[in-house]
Amino acid sequence: MPRFGRQPWSRHSPALSNPGGMTSLILKISLLLIHVVIVGFLFLFDEQLIRKTRSEPWHVLDAMTAYNDTHHAFLSISKSSEQSAPSLMQSSISSMDGRPSWKNKSETLTTAWVKQLMDLYPSGTSTRSWICAYCQTLRPPRAHHCADCDKCILKFDHHCIWLGTCIGQGNHCRFWWYIFEETVLCIWTAILYICFFKAIAEREWWQNGIAIILSMILLLCLIFLLSILIFHCYLILTNQTSYELIRRHRIPYLREIPVWEHPFSKGICRNLYDFCCSRNSLCAMEPVPTRDDQEERSHITYVN
Repeated sequence: MPRFGRQPWSRHSPALSNPGGMTSLILKISLLLIHVVIVGFLFLFDEQLIRKTRSEPWHVLDAMTAYNDTHHAFLSISKSSEQSAPSLMQSSISSMDGRPSWKNKSETLTTAWVKQLMDLYPSGTSTRSWICAYCQTLRPPRAHHCADCDKCILKFDHHCIWLGTCIGQGNHCRFWWYIFEETVLCIWTAILYICFFKAIAEREWWQNGIAIILSMILLLCLIFLLSILIFHCYLILTNQTSYELIRRHRIPYLREIPVWEHPFSKGICRNLYDFCCSRNSLCAMEPVPTRDDQEERSHITYVN
């Protein structure tokens, strides 16, 4: 007998019928509540800040603008759909066939797509490393299968549980700006809390207690955000991903390369430009450099 009871919920609210989606939704709500509680406490109980907001309304507008910018960055990352390897493969097949027909899909897979991958991987690489064990699809270099999203992500960095999405080629830059805005917002809020404690005013004991607890939470968040920001700055300047740095021994074409060498790095300036200003397609794939290319790049770096 068919079950009709959960169909409306699964149709209109997929997150409620999916345990993973439900967890992600709870984390997102918790993250937003942290912002509201920590900042809202000051606007409710800091008399000096209340007087300043009345005399200088632009002070509140700056706070609301900073919060809205951070919230917009949060939503843009969580809703963004990073380019996956299977969809990239399908788009390549469609464009090479010249028509949207899928009749010769297997034939095209063994010709055009494989030829593309052969040019991306170094000679002598086993074709087994090209195939994803979960998707059973051919994937380009720097792509990795995410168990949470259940798909291969181009230039996979990590899966962010707070945002409920993978960080990869399509949204890594926006993720960095989101972390940067969160860090600035935490520093600005920390300054307000310092002014709150320095102000000479009569307060209830529970107000001081709550302020101390919230300031400690804010300090932990600031340390965490600064650590992530500095870490990703290092990754950007060396053209690495978190997965490549941590799981280097699991990647066949990176196992034999010394840890201190960054095979995909093109120099600090070029790496920074490609990350921030490059207008390449989301389907752009990066070949694995040969040993000669790595030696040439390192020589140019030392000369400069």
